[in-house]
Amino acid sequence: MDENNNTPEFDEELDNTIILNDENGNEVQFEFLDLIDYENEEYVVLLPMNEEDSEEEGEVVILKVEDTDSEDEESYVSVDDEDVLNKVFEIFKEKFKDEFNFEEE
Repeated sequence: MDENNNTPEFDEELDNTIILNDENGNEVQFEFLDLIDYENEEYVVLLPMNEEDSEEEGEVVILKVEDTDSEDEESYVSVDDEDVLNKVFEIFKEKFKDEFNFEEE
C-alpha cells in the first residue's frame, strides 16, 4: 500500500484511529500504536484495523511523518529503506515487549 502524501484523518469516536487512503483512493482504517523517533525523523507505527488490508495477520505499517505547509497537518509517506524499517520496528518491539506477543521470522 502506498500512503504517499496522505493527510491522516482522526476518527472522533476513537482517538487512536487514523484513516488513510490507499493507492486506489479507498479509505483504510488503522489503529495508531506509537510514534517513534529515529535519527531525527518521526515514524508512526500503525495496525490495519481490517485484516484483509495487511499482507499478514497482525502486521504493522510503518510510515515516515512529514510536515506540510499547514501547522495543524502532517502527512505520512512510505519508507523504502529496509534498514530504517527494521530499526524503527526493533525500537517499537523493545518499547512494547510486555504488551504484544511478537513472533520472530
